[in-house]
Amino acid sequence: MDCDGEAVAPFTPGQAKACTVREVLDRVGGKWSIGVLVAASHGPVRFTELEREIEGISRRMLTLTLRNLERDGLLVRRVHPTVPPKVEYTATPIALELYEYLVGLTNWAERHRGAISTARIAYDREHSPV
Repeated sequence: MDCDGEAVAPFTPGQAKACTVREVLDRVGGKWSIGVLVAASHGPVRFTELEREIEGISRRMLTLTLRNLERDGLLVRRVHPTVPPKVEYTATPIALELYEYLVGLTNWAERHRGAISTARIAYDREHSPV
């Protein structure tokens, strides 16, 4: 099977490694994953807090994102034995390491957004139909 579950010839070792890297990057680079990871990197966070903090995410998408990040070892889900149950999500050490890179990427984007915007305008002007 390939990375998307399609039946193909067996992977060579290099293909299997590339697939794994692509899957990891797809997961952690996803629109919702970044918001969840950033929020959880500041300490335990509850579902409703995430729902309020991450603009535009649906309950279903938040649930799927949390499950996937937990499955990948980036979040730990803890259920407190209270009525009603209190559930918290905490970033794991590998998620905290990733958070440092996300902060760096965010800082880079902030520093260069003006230059990127200027480049886009120049490109569009040069390549737009007359």
